[in-house]
Amino acid sequence: MKENNNANQYKIALYQEKKEGGKVRCRLCPHNCLISEGKSGVCHARKNIGGTLYTLAYNNPCSVSIDPIEKKPLFHFYPGENILSLATAGCNFHCLNCQNWQISQASPEDFEQYRFTPEEIVQAAVSYRTKMIAFTYTEPTIFYEYMYDIAVLAHQKGIKTVIVSNGFINQEPLNDLCPLLDAANIDLKCFNDDVYRKLTTGSLHPILSTLKTLKDNDIWLEITNLIIPTYNDDHQMIRNMCEWLVENGFAETPLHFSRFFPAYKLQHLPPTPESVLIEAKKIAENAGIKYVYIGNMPQLNGENTYCPACHELLIARRGFYVTENNIVDGKCAFCGENIPGRWG
Repeated sequence: MKENNNANQYKIALYQEKKEGGKVRCRLCPHNCLISEGKSGVCHARKNIGGTLYTLAYNNPCSVSIDPIEKKPLFHFYPGENILSLATAGCNFHCLNCQNWQISQASPEDFEQYRFTPEEIVQAAVSYRTKMIAFTYTEPTIFYEYMYDIAVLAHQKGIKTVIVSNGFINQEPLNDLCPLLDAANIDLKCFNDDVYRKLTTGSLHPILSTLKTLKDNDIWLEITNLIIPTYNDDHQMIRNMCEWLVENGFAETPLHFSRFFPAYKLQHLPPTPESVLIEAKKIAENAGIKYVYIGNMPQLNGENTYCPACHELLIARRGFYVTENNIVDGKCAFCGENIPGRWG
């Protein structure tokens, strides 16, 4: 992919309100930052310049690579396919456990080694013969304008678009984005608002609203819950989360329980015990969730897909790669059970 050093550095941000004294209210996410002249919002990616809010992330990715779709993780969305993945610096959360804190807790202005326009990103996907583009690694909400313009062009080329997101976005921008999305993996951090605020500086209820909106717009959805010892490993909290999901129509939405490893500001905590992940899976299945996975523990074979009717192995995975696929025309090859997802 060719670098473009002549691309415009700044673009006017969407979803802003001008206030007295040259301040600007950002309306992109539920933080609703009130930003003074020369300052940025909590995401480090949107800056007040002369009384107007600009995005610093446009044309400015800090990472562009080709990944297997299973890495997102998306297990029921064209398994085995590759996906062009990109991110810019910044995030509207400040998670204590962030694995990508070097880029998520920085400003896009700190990462100007790439200058790629939306047209160049889409052309890269075409050149590498990838059928999908993922907005991932950091929080895609904070590079909304860049993501939106890429998604418009991608859909014109028949390329599908995916977000891997914390789900902390206001309703209007989410509604505007939904027609351009094909799939999403939303990180549901925990099911307690106090813990959410302590762990992420965000809150729970906007994420639940995002889940409902994505489902209502028929966007393929999967959910990840990273289980962190002493924060969200309480059995009752996990049970409450799973029961809410089932009660709100997400019984067939794949749920990924992922193992925590010490990172960033939680390096003093141990990795999630195997027994906790196994119990979480049992709780979810007992609550009625049909497709439950365990990530970051390959010895458990927790990333294989099984038919909920006949219990035969449908998709075998090793690491991020598919080694066997017994789904035919969206159905179990053994008993004909319909398997929800998007299949090739």
